[in-house]
Amino acid sequence: MTEAQTFKLNGVALALDGAQMLDQICEHFIEHADVKRTGNAAVLTSSFGSANIRLQEPKLLIELDCPSERALQLTRTSIAEHMFYFAGTDPLELTWSEPVGRSVLPNLHEVTVVAAENVTPHMRRVRFSCADATAFIGGDMHVRLLIPPRGRPPVWPGYRDDGRVAWPTGEDELVVRAYTIRAVDAGRGELWIDFLQHPTPGVATPGADFARDAQAGDVVGLLGPGAGRLPEAESILMIGDESALPAIARIAAEAPAATAIRAIIEVSDADEEQPLRSAGQLDVRWLHRSRYPVGTTGTLSAQAIEAISSSSAETFVWVACEKEDVRAVRAFLKERRHDKSRIYAAWYWEKK
Repeated sequence: MTEAQTFKLNGVALALDGAQMLDQICEHFIEHADVKRTGNAAVLTSSFGSANIRLQEPKLLIELDCPSERALQLTRTSIAEHMFYFAGTDPLELTWSEPVGRSVLPNLHEVTVVAAENVTPHMRRVRFSCADATAFIGGDMHVRLLIPPRGRPPVWPGYRDDGRVAWPTGEDELVVRAYTIRAVDAGRGELWIDFLQHPTPGVATPGADFARDAQAGDVVGLLGPGAGRLPEAESILMIGDESALPAIARIAAEAPAATAIRAIIEVSDADEEQPLRSAGQLDVRWLHRSRYPVGTTGTLSAQAIEAISSSSAETFVWVACEKEDVRAVRAFLKERRHDKSRIYAAWYWEKK
């Protein structure tokens, strides 16, 4: 029997504090991969392959092993982008055993606006046509939306020598924001993205602004999909706020008929509720912040912990909301020793 071919790549990162960076990598990627940490080494495993990262002061040694050239490129870029993000203003050198060989990102899709409409007073849906909508079916739900300057032909990103994305600058600079693919219609070659129209004055919301002003024919880019895998379990508990509502709705819509789903969703008021459809057994509870006493915090995380306490160990717990709420829920799940393979806990925004 012939073994399946794999694609390998080695990297070396020289960071100001390699131990701290390894800690940050493990803390972050637990939301997107199976992370196994043993002392100064960690192995990150996902559908894209594996990344073995080992601290050998003052260096971090990286070994990538992926099932395809495309997966290898995407994994290298993900590791590189996160390392430089964690480094912040600290110096970081990152080199690879083989140079970046592609000038075009393998997961970049150029899409065109078909129509836009309000779903609720603060949620606007934009429909896009896509040459290959099948790339967004199943698996991961999240994409990065690339919005070119209005009135200019788009200039799409390529690669830098260190593996990071080379973003266009100056007059060609793109607005980049992460979103969830709400639904895919492969037959029509369309996909939907729902944009929360933030009601907070003075907060910059370029993604929401794009959705508000979107016109049929506008061209944007989608980078992905990546992360936010659809959970597979007989029992699913989902907790989130408006920012997670598109993902919750899609998970419910694509769940098999035998799935038992409970959802606790926090929104501003009843006008922001949406009808959720599912072939599974769906039980939804809405929380309205407008009814909370002034100064109340932590309501969603408290409700989440209570619901988790009454759930079985086989339940898949899916949580996405504000950072502190997610941290509280994640700490409880760790204390409860809930199976890591049955957890998705990611913060979608942070209070300033």
